[in-house]
Amino acid sequence: MSALPVDPPRALPPLRVTYAHAALDDVLADRGVLAAIDFGHGDAATRDPRHVRVALQPLGDAPVEVWHARGEVHTGREGEVRWSRDDDYLFFAVEIDEHEAGGPDAAAERAYRAIGHLLATVRFADGSPAHVLRLWNYLDAINDGDGDDERYRHFCAGRARGIALPEGRGFPAATAIGAIDGRRVLQVYGLAARADGERIENPRQVSAWRYPREYGPTPPTFARAMRTPAAQLLISGTAAVVGHASQHAGDTAAQVEETLDNLGVLFAAIPAGSTPTLLKAYVRDAADADAVRAAIRARLPGLEGLVILHGDICRRELRVEVDGIRGG
Repeated sequence: MSALPVDPPRALPPLRVTYAHAALDDVLADRGVLAAIDFGHGDAATRDPRHVRVALQPLGDAPVEVWHARGEVHTGREGEVRWSRDDDYLFFAVEIDEHEAGGPDAAAERAYRAIGHLLATVRFADGSPAHVLRLWNYLDAINDGDGDDERYRHFCAGRARGIALPEGRGFPAATAIGAIDGRRVLQVYGLAARADGERIENPRQVSAWRYPREYGPTPPTFARAMRTPAAQLLISGTAAVVGHASQHAGDTAAQVEETLDNLGVLFAAIPAGSTPTLLKAYVRDAADADAVRAAIRARLPGLEGLVILHGDICRRELRVEVDGIRGG
């Protein structure tokens, strides 16, 4: 007796992401929106599970980042995590009060355990589990504290304790940036899909999870980028780091060029000419915003969207970090 034929898994379509110059309420009125991310200080004016307001002040253009669904969007909450999904992608977000949790390390551990529980619970319409592709982390005063007492190092330790990944899968792409708003609230949001992606490392750089002890007792747990089954590249926070060392201390212009060199290496992970490319650049000094914007536009003239945000970088000597999405 022959076995019944097994249908091959349905191909994962690209996630369409745009920067919309529209009112947030108008964006969220569209039930075809999977997620809406806006930027600025102050609490969000909506409790819609599809929305997160990142506590970073935009410098110049301030669109809403919109993730567009294909088909019906379902929303809900699982413990402290709010989520939305269509048949292919899952958006999720969680905010943890550090004072209530017991500090940045405890907040990170709690956030990541909650995310892990969601990912272990949710199923897509075809029964597929959720595979985390990309994470964003924002916490106030990321560089406060000396040596191993720095808040970023505490965050890394808590994240490593809380993160739950299948054996051998490796880490997703990620960003960790310091907010400058005085609120001790850890914000984490992310993207998962019904099919896993491929972790991409940069040969110019030591993998973050292999950093030597000088960067803290617990190395950062992220891949340099994630190539999705839809041939999109989800780019982690990228800065002027070669090997494991920061470059061009105090020279913003040179750091931007080094950062773009690193991005160029990552871009090679998907076919040449892949568009669109949407980037977010984080600058430590708000006065650098115009120069950073001009330098990125000069190197990437076909860039579809660029948002400049005021935030602290995970290393004190770094002045610029860039992340984004390419392809699709």
